[in-house]
Amino acid sequence: MSDSRPIFFFDIDNCLYSRKSNIHDEMQKLIHEFFVHHLSLNEDDAHMLHMKYYKEYGLAIEGLTRHHKIDPLEFNRQVDDALPLDNILKPDLKLRKLLEDIDRDKVKLWLLTNAYVTHALRVVKLLQVDDLFEGITYCDYARPPLICKPTQMMYDKAEKDAGASSSEQCYFVDDSALNCKHAAARGWQVVHLVEPQLQAPDVPVSQFQIRDLEELRTCFPQFFKK
Repeated sequence: MSDSRPIFFFDIDNCLYSRKSNIHDEMQKLIHEFFVHHLSLNEDDAHMLHMKYYKEYGLAIEGLTRHHKIDPLEFNRQVDDALPLDNILKPDLKLRKLLEDIDRDKVKLWLLTNAYVTHALRVVKLLQVDDLFEGITYCDYARPPLICKPTQMMYDKAEKDAGASSSEQCYFVDDSALNCKHAAARGWQVVHLVEPQLQAPDVPVSQFQIRDLEELRTCFPQFFKK
């Protein structure tokens, strides 16, 4: 029997947990240190190159792999896997309740991340929501060239992984304006999560813009249990 349920993709970092957790800041520090030490750059040049690659490719490691022959798995070991997540993330009962209230007879929950699989699974396990998702599409650091958001190749991969019947049957929430913009252009129904402490874009980048994941209940009431 074919599964024709729509797919609801969830980003992980700065989406399932708040940017206020400081994980983002800790990750930026580790990435910066990686640029400084592995490319022998001064502080300013490391920052500029980091930002350049992030803007061009959506992922710093993509630029490092493409232009400097850096091993993505070594980058993952020194950056993502080096984060002290066990000391930062705790089970999120509010998030779990939100996800449990989604009727999974009507929609399939799927993770979509630019992180490598080890980091992604560690995050959702610490939040204690790993059992609520049916699968994950991640940036496979073990198989360069890397495919990541916001490229259409990544969204195509996600559709295939999750078994989407069409792009119109895909829903997505992410904190990245760039990721949201490109997913919306593909025909996905996209929610841009902009936390209250952050400035919203002057012009919305996708169909929906929210300040809190709880607002998904009003964006897509058809997917929630009555």
